[in-house]
Amino acid sequence: MLVFPHSFGKYRDDVEKPHIFSLDDENLTTYNLMGFIGRNSTQLTISSRFAKDDNNDYFLHYMLQKVFSINLLKFDQTPSKENIWDFLLYLFPYYLKKAYSQGIYKAYKKEEYNDSNVKGAIDVKRHILRNIPFTGKIAYTTREHSYNNNLTQLVRHTIEHIKTHPFGSGVLTGDSEVRDIVSKFIFVTDKTFNNNSKQKIITTNLKPVTHPYFTEYSALQKICLKILRHEKITFGNNKDKVYGLLFDGAWLWEEYLNTILKEKFIHPENKTGKHRHLLFENFQSIYPDFISKDEPKSVGDAKYIPLDRQLSYSENSEKATSIYYKTIAYMYRFSSKNGFLIFPKQDTSFFETYRIKETDGMLKKIGLAVPQTTETFKEYIKTMNVNEEELKQNLMTDKTPNAQQQFGKMAGSVLN
Repeated sequence: MLVFPHSFGKYRDDVEKPHIFSLDDENLTTYNLMGFIGRNSTQLTISSRFAKDDNNDYFLHYMLQKVFSINLLKFDQTPSKENIWDFLLYLFPYYLKKAYSQGIYKAYKKEEYNDSNVKGAIDVKRHILRNIPFTGKIAYTTREHSYNNNLTQLVRHTIEHIKTHPFGSGVLTGDSEVRDIVSKFIFVTDKTFNNNSKQKIITTNLKPVTHPYFTEYSALQKICLKILRHEKITFGNNKDKVYGLLFDGAWLWEEYLNTILKEKFIHPENKTGKHRHLLFENFQSIYPDFISKDEPKSVGDAKYIPLDRQLSYSENSEKATSIYYKTIAYMYRFSSKNGFLIFPKQDTSFFETYRIKETDGMLKKIGLAVPQTTETFKEYIKTMNVNEEELKQNLMTDKTPNAQQQFGKMAGSVLN
């Protein structure tokens, strides 16, 4: 089973503690994980709460495409399709970029030469076959570092394989970074690449790569092998196989919002420690989801919960108010008068502001409209693009709810 993110506990959102689902009498309750899990021929699909129907969870796939930098305008998930195959395609560019951040993998490789510039062990048998009578050349072998090795060849075969998939072009050309990395792997492997050697390359990569520097290539190697071998991610023996791919919905929502806001906001990362801040002078690391790059500072959190429903709680409800405490603490820490919470909302957008009593602090609660009535995935993308622009406008302004509703109507008319 493959889960995202890999180390749940490091994200401090307690997603590792709940069950995948619970069954109480006749009620099956799911939690914050999305994806699918199966045992033998039985499969349970966990869609987002914004799924249009059982077969087309546009919202989940839209977020996956944005986070993993792919571009698929045509999406049609049916019960007869192998879900795992589409998801593995999504993962390839994600792992490719993480691995390439450490550079192109180099490994020692045996090379054979036949020239007068001898710099290795002479290959007597090959020399006799090729250089008798003597012509001034000597056959020899060397062991040298090379970018053209079994692992980079495996990546190249995966790239060529994905090109043949109906969604392949969208996976490999999702953004300029992916295109550039793909071209580099093609360049370093072009000299000896042979499409007929795929099975041989797969066999040489069955042993997991272990390198003290190129640590990210281990996961890339695993994904490549599963794509090329059309494998499900399984655990157990042949008679009792469990397989699945699960995403933490809160993590995916946060990473998706980062693709929208990254031009104006910094996105601290718990796992890597990037953009880490301290709450006190010398201790207590904090990671607000978003911190504005410009002054005056604005800080906010991504919430994958229906915050509009919190209005139904009593004013003194601890559960209703506790969701605001952390963001207000961030506001105080960064001397900010502007805080925000962003959550997904079905069909219509949501915008409310709350003045923190006897201060100049203002907390915004913004709901990104997730469409439910679009007929095609292409139409869904267009609608989401409009809604994303509305979200960015809400972050930068202090409109009243009435003005917000007018903006939503205008956006809808423009789309139609």
